[in-house]
Formats: sequence, structure tokens, C-alpha cells
Amino acid sequence: MVGDRTILARWLMPAAWVLLLAAVATAQEAAAPDADRTVSDARPPALVTQPYFDLDAYLDEGDVLFVPSSTWEWQLLPGSLIYKSYLAGIKEPRAGTTITYLREDGRLWEGILGARLGMLRFGDRDPLFPQGFQLDVEGAAFARLDVDTEVDVRATDYRVGVPFTYGWGRQQLKFAYYHLSSHLGDEFVLKNPGYPRLNWSRDALVLGYSYFMTETLRLYAEAGWAMHSEINEPWEFQFGVDWAPTSPTGFRGAPFLAVNGHIRQEVDFGGNLTAMTGWSWLSEEDRHLLRLGVQYYNGKSSQYSFYNRFEDAIALGLWYDF
Repeated sequence: MVGDRTILARWLMPAAWVLLLAAVATAQEAAAPDADRTVSDARPPALVTQPYFDLDAYLDEGDVLFVPSSTWEWQLLPGSLIYKSYLAGIKEPRAGTTITYLREDGRLWEGILGARLGMLRFGDRDPLFPQGFQLDVEGAAFARLDVDTEVDVRATDYRVGVPFTYGWGRQQLKFAYYHLSSHLGDEFVLKNPGYPRLNWSRDALVLGYSYFMTETLRLYAEAGWAMHSEINEPWEFQFGVDWAPTSPTGFRGAPFLAVNGHIRQEVDFGGNLTAMTGWSWLSEEDRHLLRLGVQYYNGKSSQYSFYNRFEDAIALGLWYDF
């Protein structure tokens, strides 16, 4: 255990820039093989797309990056996302539940009730790496219940947001706004009358970049800045790796692995490290992902009413990602 400060502040910030630079450096090298990629003849006609464009050729010819191909069209309520949520991101909108053992605390039951949905897209219908512009909406409630004290609600964090995303080839960009606030549970307040109530909240703008090195291996990095914040400070950074199926798995499923680092200014650029692994199933209809696995968490609390408390936890969880 590290006490009030974790070792994250020593290495997560340099690692974030290394990941981001590595992704950008390899993007153009990996773009060429995409030009030879074609869509299977077995795919329904509505999903057939042209091969990915050659980014180097576009730039050499002086074309701008945002020129649409002939397969782009307006789509209301698209069934998939261009920029997927981070699998090990603790505050990503999804549905899920975990049974958690928190060292020096006890057993917790944590639940996420949320979703992220596409509203409007101008782009193609490629089910693997959709290209184009898309507007999404997201929302989630992150609840923590204390199993050892009559399953009392300790706290709940709430998030709502509007991501605007763009995808080209194996790369994706995200610019988003979100509001996040934290609230103590009534039972916790009644049983801990002297505990200080913190009005923790933030309204933030986010810029993210992700790159698929292979069909299943994704690198990402993200920076967030709060226009308005209480208790917390403006800057936060995330980065990580997702390894998970992106093509339908059927009942057999496939393994997944995800690691996420999240550092925040209000804890002197410390934060948390989350790692998870297990088995997953990807649907053929909408490319939603169901995961069953174990999760390890180390760092400042994932419930922001206790934002400066150190936690070391292991959990068994079930997650549904949009």
C-alpha cells in the first residue's frame, strides 16, 4: 500500500505521452494494408463498403482528411459507435455489476446503470471500423453498496454527456462534453452523521484519440479539462489498451484484456490503475459486447465522494458495453 499518494504520479503522465506518440507514429505505417481490405461477400448488401482509403495518397494529392467517400450517407440512430468506450475505464457509460473486495474495508456491491447511443451519423455502414462523423449521447449512474452493513448505499456518481466522434481507417477522434457529480447515500449519511458532504462535480470538455493496431488491439489516450468544477481541479488524463473481439463471436466467445490509467490534477496528478481480463461475447446485430471477468483496481477512490481515499480492490464483474 502506498498511503495517501500512489506511485501513479511518477510514471503515468510520461507513459500517456509515449502511448499517444506511438499510436500516431504507427498509424500511417499501418494504413497501407487497409487499402487491400475488402468486405466479405457473405455480408448483407446494406453493409458492403468500399476498401479503406489510402491516407498517404490522400495527403500526397493535397486532399483534405474529411472528404467523404461515395458510400457515406446520413443515418438516424445508427446501430453502432465509431469511438467505443474504454473497456477498463471506471467512469465509462455501460451496464454492469461487480462484487468487490476492498482491502481494509470489506465487501462491496457496485453497479452501473447506463448506456451510450448513436443519434446521428454522416458516414458509411462498415461494421468493423465505421468511418464518418457521429453524434452520440451517454448517461450512467455508478452506485456503491456496502454488503456488510445491510447493503446500504454509500454513494452514487452520475454522468451525462454528448460525444462527437470521427473515424477514418483504423483511427478515431472524440470531442465530448460531460457532466459528472457525486452524492453520498442517505443510509451512509444517517450512520455517519459527522462525515463531511462534498459537493464534488465537474463540467468538462474531452479530446480523445484511439488507434487499432490490429483488428482486436486498440491504443488510446484522452485529455479532459473542466470548464466548471467543485472540489476537483480542471485537468485529467486517461490512456490505455483494449484487446477484445471486434467481429461476432457466437456462443463460443473470446478472451479480452484491458488496462486503463487515469490521472487527475486534484490528487497531484495521482489517480488509479485498472486492469481486467476474462471472457467476452460480441453480438452480430449491433456489435455490443458482453464481458465476464475479474478486475483489479489500485489508486484513489473510484467513488468521488471519497476522491482522496486510497483503495486497493479486486472484483468479479459482468459488463455490457455499447
